[in-house]
Amino acid sequence: MFWITTKRITKSGVQNFFRNGFVSFSSVVVMTITLFIIISVILLGGFLNYSLEQVKNKVDVNVYFITNVEESDVLSVKKSLEALPEVSSVEYVSSDQALVNFKAKHQGDNLTLQALDELGENPLGATLNIKAKDPSQYAGIAKYLDNMSSGVLSSGGTSIIDKVNYSQNKVVIDRLTEIVNSSNMIGVWFAIIFIFISIIVTFNTIRLAIFMSRDEISVMRLVGASNSYVKGPFVISGVLCGVISAVVILIFFAILTFVINHYYGSYFVGFNLFGYYINHFLQIFGTIVGSGIVFGSFASYLAVHKYLRH
Repeated sequence: MFWITTKRITKSGVQNFFRNGFVSFSSVVVMTITLFIIISVILLGGFLNYSLEQVKNKVDVNVYFITNVEESDVLSVKKSLEALPEVSSVEYVSSDQALVNFKAKHQGDNLTLQALDELGENPLGATLNIKAKDPSQYAGIAKYLDNMSSGVLSSGGTSIIDKVNYSQNKVVIDRLTEIVNSSNMIGVWFAIIFIFISIIVTFNTIRLAIFMSRDEISVMRLVGASNSYVKGPFVISGVLCGVISAVVILIFFAILTFVINHYYGSYFVGFNLFGYYINHFLQIFGTIVGSGIVFGSFASYLAVHKYLRH
């Protein structure tokens, strides 16, 4: 009996969907626009996260050591930093390598190179380039280095750490942290607002379909049909709206991202939009199809439930 009832409800829902062609089309259009916004937010979030990762990879804290420091002491500091849970990586640059990098950077500046040659010795000390797992963790690393400075001394009794450039990078690091936090919050609220709008619009569209079928609903209630039997076909119609909208928008974005990536890929600073869409297709597919089904069925259920209460 259950399967017979389910079959009848499904068949009736499909018939209602195609019979109310204009209303169903309107519902699909509204749902498609909403799913368009959701995918756009997902892709925008992917691009923003990629961009932020690129910026984060260029932000670090540098520890400069005095020129006569022993390499073993520098490597000891490096090892202690790598043990911190906040630290992602620590790069060691020897004083000789620092000199090579300096000359390469000032290759066209003959005056600077001449002055360096006149010194007769390497004025640069070893350096540690520290990258944190999260920009907000640089403050804790800098504090750890400040405490370490007084504890790691050279043979002359002075600290082997000459300078830590955290204060110079602090403005960039703080701004990056704010961007990360703000972008995540904005993305969440943006999606919530459009989901709410979609449910409201779809709700009113489905109510129009219910109004057009009011005589049929009245007959069904007169012959003793249960509320669930009356609601079922409209919920099925809502699910169909969601599924069709999801399929349409997924195909549309596959074409759109390919075209954008092919003709305007250079504007995305290394971010492969089409590649991101394909690599995350299963997650996007699940999100969009699931959202379409939930929005359509939920809005239909609310609309017919409110109608039956009158």
